[in-house]
Amino acid sequence: MADGNPRRTPILKDSGGSFGGVLMGSVMGKLELALRGYRLTTAEILYHLPDHPAVLQSFLWQELDIAPKFPVLNKFLHFWEERIDGPIHSVRIAARGVIADAELKMYGGEFRLH
Repeated sequence: MADGNPRRTPILKDSGGSFGGVLMGSVMGKLELALRGYRLTTAEILYHLPDHPAVLQSFLWQELDIAPKFPVLNKFLHFWEERIDGPIHSVRIAARGVIADAELKMYGGEFRLH
């Protein structure tokens, strides 16, 4: 910072790696993705341990994805099947829009402060 220019670092980094995550270089990029219909998607993947097939292990995955086809999640699951030992038992998915209506509840009553 000796030259007066602070170093600029991205607020959000590419979390896609080799299995196709969503590239988000800035907050504006995240907003654009939300406006395009991307939702925060969480998947719980239950898989069999390679050494002990009777034992299930849980893996949580989270990324921005498009419901209901979930192309980013499907790409990750194909990567898992090709490269990771441990057959998948089941996948549970939850998705929520990044931009949502405000949750406001009105309660009856009036309170006065001195």
